[in-house]
Amino acid sequence: MLAPAAFDPEGFLRNLEDWTPDAARQIAAAEQITLTAAHWEIIELLRDYYREFDSSPAMRPLVKYCAARLGADKGRSIYLMSLFPGSPAKLGSKIAGLPKPDNCL
Repeated sequence: MLAPAAFDPEGFLRNLEDWTPDAARQIAAAEQITLTAAHWEIIELLRDYYREFDSSPAMRPLVKYCAARLGADKGRSIYLMSLFPGSPAKLGSKIAGLPKPDNCL
């Protein structure tokens, strides 16, 4: 269990190195999300995106990346919103332990 000081005021991890699957579960629980295999698939994809581009994706690049990697059915905004309500790019990045995407409010 990570201490509150590990997070910024919006709930994002201050240090990427602090992320673990348990940290993801802790962050998701704070957002009232129970992680399923479908969530983990997108979390891993988000972490891959970050490793490849050194940034967290905004929504449109996330959708395109999902479509390219996981197929058209999962590369749709509606699918991502069903897993990460509101702002999938922002919420997914938060749970994946990544920085807040640049253009997210």
